[in-house]
Amino acid sequence: MPYDPMPTEYPFPEITDKHYLPMKELVDTVFDENYPYVDKSFGYRLKCALMRILTVTLAFPVMRIRTLLRVEGRENLKKHKKLLKKGVVSVVNHVFVWDFIGIMYAVRPFKPWIPVWETNMRGYARNLIRYNHGIPLPTESRRATAAFAHALDGLLSEDSQWVHFSAEGSMWEYYMPIRPFKKGAFTFAVRNNVPVLPLAYSYRKPKGLQKIFWRRPLLTLSIGEPIFPNTELGKVAAADELARKAHAEVCRLAGINPEENIYEPVFNNSKRIDYYTTEYGAKKKYF
Repeated sequence: MPYDPMPTEYPFPEITDKHYLPMKELVDTVFDENYPYVDKSFGYRLKCALMRILTVTLAFPVMRIRTLLRVEGRENLKKHKKLLKKGVVSVVNHVFVWDFIGIMYAVRPFKPWIPVWETNMRGYARNLIRYNHGIPLPTESRRATAAFAHALDGLLSEDSQWVHFSAEGSMWEYYMPIRPFKKGAFTFAVRNNVPVLPLAYSYRKPKGLQKIFWRRPLLTLSIGEPIFPNTELGKVAAADELARKAHAEVCRLAGINPEENIYEPVFNNSKRIDYYTTEYGAKKKYF
């Protein structure tokens, strides 16, 4: 049985794709149709190179020490290296504030582009995110959304890049059930005919002396096998099928039987299921 931390520190929202952590130090950046969602300028690439050095030397060790991160399935990256270099979409359950750092660490030397909630691109960590290939998901207008989509299509079809999505749509810290996946990631995969690589975070309970230094759950990140779009279906049906297959595989990688996961695989204004308590946030205790 997978270990369930059953967090009660925060009140999870009613709708499964909603955010709940307050954001501070917001800057007034406008993400419209003129924003360079995929910036190929020399200045941006230089800043990315410098940030990569800081990430490898500082952020990776901090992430590993803080969570005792364990990575399983890295052999799948080597096995499918040629395929992944031709473009890929990856998806993961979003369960830790800095879990994108864990993704970057696990899939190195690949350097995925990561669409993120635009509010995070206005917050205190905006430079860390932006110069680690973070791409804001715009909400300003349809034109902004179209510019964002065009940029991602270019990454996948023209540049053969890796694009990583947190398919649940929001971060719920240390939440075990796999919430419904939004179809955006799978629409991009189908439209550009690239595979989806499922990833999953699961948890370990600190044992022995670990309990002295680690009061929160320890993380394991599992890497699965690529899943390919069904080219015989229409694009809408193919994206839906791909989302369902990826959701089931993320469940399995997290140690959950897909048939026993309490949520539907595809997001449809899905609501939180209080499977162990209806009083989220009542206590600040993990174990």
